[in-house]
Amino acid sequence: MTKNNVLKGVFLVGLGATSYGMLATFVKMAYDEGFTTAEVTTSQFIYGIIGILILNLIQKVKNKNASLKASKQNIFHLMLAGTSLGMTSLFYYLAVKYIPVSIGIVLLMQTVWMGVLLEMILEKKIPSTQKIISVVIVLVGTVLATNLINNEIQLDWRGIMWGFLAAASFTTTMFTANRVALGISSAQRSLYMLLGGAVIVFSFAIVTQTTPFNFEIFLKWGIILALFGTIIPPMLLNAGFPLTGIGLGSIVSALELPVSVMMAYSLLDENVNSIQWFGIVLIILAIIIMNVKFSKK
Repeated sequence: MTKNNVLKGVFLVGLGATSYGMLATFVKMAYDEGFTTAEVTTSQFIYGIIGILILNLIQKVKNKNASLKASKQNIFHLMLAGTSLGMTSLFYYLAVKYIPVSIGIVLLMQTVWMGVLLEMILEKKIPSTQKIISVVIVLVGTVLATNLINNEIQLDWRGIMWGFLAAASFTTTMFTANRVALGISSAQRSLYMLLGGAVIVFSFAIVTQTTPFNFEIFLKWGIILALFGTIIPPMLLNAGFPLTGIGLGSIVSALELPVSVMMAYSLLDENVNSIQWFGIVLIILAIIIMNVKFSKK
């Protein structure tokens, strides 16, 4: 692999992670205008499905039907995997309803140690020393980044609960997405996973939306949320990861954390002190340690 290809991959993954990092701030701004979680997620998924459908049609015309079509079994497995994608969006958006975005993204990053734990359970193998060190650093970084050592900070327990649930479902999404129906195109995989997530999101909307649905969300925030959360990041990450490799790609994708915090600081005037920034740096350091291959002499 040439150096130019790796640099191109780093750029694509970085841009995709940056897009994800902006998402929660836009959700919070939509909340400030009176929109509900059901309205936010419904508009995002509807626009997202339309966008991915268009991409599939473009690929179909471009490849002249040469790409492998998904089987019924592929579709079922991808939609099932996509349910965790829908739950991640719901849980994360519910979390930032009760806690600052800068805290919400830190809780979402608990996927680092949750992924190690899930891998240990599934593969029945003790994690390497490198991974254990990374997990410890993440936990220390989380304590600092959420400002738990400052007794004056009172975090809503509902936000913390939804944040950890978002991390758990996101961990499930990452594991299933990298193991299900890998033979078909990324556009097809994205579409069926989105459809699976939409089942969860629409069910949530039906159950929780007690007021008349405000369709202004489609004009004001729906397209922005779909672009930055459902369409652009998967395209860029799917294109970038094969060029960077999983290790380097994971390190670059950690950009999502500082971007999310900086967006919240700039647009929402959230207070982020030096101790919290140090905690964020520790979490990024842990992701780097986990993915760097140390040579043995």
